[in-house]
Amino acid sequence: MTSKERITRMFEHQEADRVPITDDPWPGTLARWKREGMSEGVDWRDYFGVDKIDLFTVDNSPRYEVKILEETDSYVISTTPWGVTLRNFKVTGVEKRQAGGQVGESDTTPEFLDYKVNTPEMWEEAKKRMTISRDRINWDYYKENFPKSRAMGSFIEAEFWFGFDVLHSHMAGTDTILIAMLEDPEWVKDMFKTYLDTTIGLFEIVWDAGYRFDCVKWPDDMGYKQRTFFSNELYAEVLQPFHKKAVDWAHNRGIKTRLHSCGDIMTRVPQLIEIGIDALNPIEVKAGMDLLALKRNYGDKLVLHGGTDALIFDKPEKVLPYIEHTLPIVKERGGYIFSSDHSIPNTVSLDTYKQIVAAVKKYGAY
Repeated sequence: MTSKERITRMFEHQEADRVPITDDPWPGTLARWKREGMSEGVDWRDYFGVDKIDLFTVDNSPRYEVKILEETDSYVISTTPWGVTLRNFKVTGVEKRQAGGQVGESDTTPEFLDYKVNTPEMWEEAKKRMTISRDRINWDYYKENFPKSRAMGSFIEAEFWFGFDVLHSHMAGTDTILIAMLEDPEWVKDMFKTYLDTTIGLFEIVWDAGYRFDCVKWPDDMGYKQRTFFSNELYAEVLQPFHKKAVDWAHNRGIKTRLHSCGDIMTRVPQLIEIGIDALNPIEVKAGMDLLALKRNYGDKLVLHGGTDALIFDKPEKVLPYIEHTLPIVKERGGYIFSSDHSIPNTVSLDTYKQIVAAVKKYGAY
């Protein structure tokens, strides 16, 4: 079966030949695997025989100037199209050797230093810059890569870009958005609406040009360890209507939806099902998500994608028994896609990931 066929069966809550396998290795992880014997120039997914989900994007940013403000041997401070100033750390010393000696293959998280758009007044300026125009679509990329993805049998997703996580991380800052959701919800809702409407407007141009997707995916981390960032009541009032609008856009075109939300959002799952979200990822067990409970309570309504602790991926003595125990349960009646509950860190060796894939194929076979 192709990845598209296999993953589509999961969305239909039907069995396939085996459970689909997807993930996101860090740049340093890929560099390590190459040092340990993975062939150069080969798609890592082909090397391991796992499934392909290919994302296609549009640019709904305010298009602020991107420039380097400061660069040293250890970091680069630069601006983003969203008006955020970031410090990105370079690979040095042991980390550089572990990453194969390539500066820029750092696996560290950027430090967010400043936010340009952190008041309603600055938002009005940014909003005027978020236009819908054909030059915000990388047509050359679509023309070259979309046919390749189809020919490879990839599951193809349109990546929407809106929501709480996008606003607090990539535009205005966490404190600003959380406070505004309580004190100035109309401002926040206007930001959600503008982001989503711009995204939809651009993807409608893509759709009208003949490109067809299997799914709409968007990232919106709404939780952290053992709790959500904001209450279910606030979610229902401020954000849920925009999630539903994204779901409706996809379903009206006969395609599925997949929400990526890190952290513990166990209490929010019924609200996600209520608006018709088809799949949930990454099911972060180290934050408090319970994969088996989700399968037991919602397995007939929601595709579960993830749910294996990334922190044990480098420990075969832990991850392999977990797979052996868990997969026979969560694969029942379809509706499950295997991956880590975040991404594959550079502590995971080539041999260990081979063992993981082999175990999933063994215990995830139908």
